[in-house]
Amino acid sequence: MGKTTGFLEYERADGPVRKEEERVRDFREFHLQLPPAAQQKQAARCMDCGIPFCQAGVTISGMMSGCPLHNLVPEINDLVYRGQMAEAYRRLSVTHSFPEFTGRVCPALCEAACTCGLHDAPVSTKENEKAVIEYAYAHGLVEEITPHTRTGKKVAVVGSGPSGLAAAQLLNRRGHLVTVYERADRPGGLLRYGIPNMKLDKALIDRRIRLMEGAGIRFAVNTDVGKDISAGELLQSSDCVLLACGASQPRDISAPGRDAAGIWFAVDFLRTVTKSLLDCGFTEYPAELAKDKDVIVIGGGDTGNDCVGTCIRLGAKSVTQLEMMPEPPADRLPSNPWPEWPRVLKTDYGQEEAIWKFGSDPRIYQMTVKEFIKDSKGNLKEAVLVSLVPETDERTGRIRMVPDEKTIRTVPAQLVLIAAGFLGSEKYVTDAFDVETDERSNVRTQAGDYCTGKSRIYAAGDMHIGQSLVVRAIAEGRNAAKAIDRALMGYTNL
Repeated sequence: MGKTTGFLEYERADGPVRKEEERVRDFREFHLQLPPAAQQKQAARCMDCGIPFCQAGVTISGMMSGCPLHNLVPEINDLVYRGQMAEAYRRLSVTHSFPEFTGRVCPALCEAACTCGLHDAPVSTKENEKAVIEYAYAHGLVEEITPHTRTGKKVAVVGSGPSGLAAAQLLNRRGHLVTVYERADRPGGLLRYGIPNMKLDKALIDRRIRLMEGAGIRFAVNTDVGKDISAGELLQSSDCVLLACGASQPRDISAPGRDAAGIWFAVDFLRTVTKSLLDCGFTEYPAELAKDKDVIVIGGGDTGNDCVGTCIRLGAKSVTQLEMMPEPPADRLPSNPWPEWPRVLKTDYGQEEAIWKFGSDPRIYQMTVKEFIKDSKGNLKEAVLVSLVPETDERTGRIRMVPDEKTIRTVPAQLVLIAAGFLGSEKYVTDAFDVETDERSNVRTQAGDYCTGKSRIYAAGDMHIGQSLVVRAIAEGRNAAKAIDRALMGYTNL
C-alpha cells in the first residue's frame, strides 16, 4: 500500500502548528493541515508491511494496540497517496463514524503500532484521516443516511458523547427511531464540555449534529435521565435503552482544607470555560477564573494538560502540574516493546505553552498535595506539597507511592484543578435503572456483550469499560448498536 519505497524517500512531516505566542491569545484550533500534495507524500510512507498492526485493535499487556475501530489503514493511506480522496472517505466511513473528532483528539493508537515506527517515524495516519474527512466535508460527500423505511422500533440513547452518538448513528441508519437524551444544554458530552475548543472546535460537533438531526435523530437536551425523566418512563416509551453516560464521576483528593474555595474538579472547570465561550460566541473569555492566579493542576494526563493550556489562555500567573508517578523514559524500555503502546515521555501542547510562557516544564513528578491552606475568608491561598517515593508492598509485590515527610514545602495557590481521572458511572443513573456495577462502578455485562442483564437495557462507552479514549467509545457505541439491532430484529446487517 502506498508507494513501495515511500518510507525510504520521505521523512515524516506533521501539519503546521500555530506558534505559542499567537495561539495562547485565543481558543481557536492550532493544529493546521498540510497542503494536499504534501499529505500525499505522507500517505506514500505506508510501507506495504504485510501484517498491518495499525488496524489490529487488540489488547497487549493491558493496553490497546492498533485502531479499536479496525479502520483499514493501509487501504486508506494508499488512496490518499493516489489522490483518490473521495474513495478514501468512502473506505474510511465503512468503519468509522466520526473521523473529524479522532483526527484531532485521538492519541493515534494506529501510529503507535505502525510497522514503519519500529525503526523510523510512523506513518502520519491520524493526519491522513483528518485530511480525508475535511476533504469530504468540503466537497459535500458527508451525509447521514436517512432510511427509506422505518422499523417502528424506538431506541432511547442516554448520553450524547462519542459512544452515544455512534450508536445513534447506526441505529438510525437501520431504520429505528432514535432519541438521544443529554443532561447538558448542548449535545456532545465529553466532546463538547470535556475537551477545550482549541483542541476540538465545537463547530465541528454542531456540523455533525445538524446532519444527524436531518437524518431523523432527535436530541433531547437539558434532560437528566434519572432526575428529569424516570427510567420507567423511558422504558415504557422505548423498545430498548442504551446507557452511554460516560465515566463522569471524578476521582477526588483527600487532604485537609479540601473544602477551600478555589478547588475544582478539572472537568467542571473545563465545562464552565467552554460553556461561557459558547454562550457569548467567543466574544469574551472568562478570565476571572484564572487571571493572575497561581494554579496547580493535579494529574499528568490529557485532561491535566488541557487545564494547563486553558489556564494560560485565561492569564494565569503560574501553572504547576503535579504527577504522582515517576517521569517516563524518553525512549521505549526493553520491557515495553513494539507494538505495545509506548510508555514514554510526551510533551503536549499545554506543556509546550507553559515552557514558552514561564520558561520551564510545568510538570513535577512524584509529587502530590498534602494540605490545602485557606485564608480568613475560606479561599484557597496555599498548598502544602510532598514528594512521593516508590515502595514495594510486601504482601502484593506491587509498587506504591508513599509520602516522604522530609520534603514538605508550601507554595502559593489560589486555584487547584483536580484531574486525577474518573471512578466510573454516576450512581443515580445506575440506581435508576437498577443495573449491576462492578468494583469500579462500571455497568456490568457479560464478556463481549452489551446487555446489562436487565431486559432491554444496554450499556456502552466509558460507562461500560471505564475511562478510556474517544476512539474506543466510538467502537463501543457501534458494537452496542449491533447488539441492540440484533435483539430488536433477530439479526443485524449493521
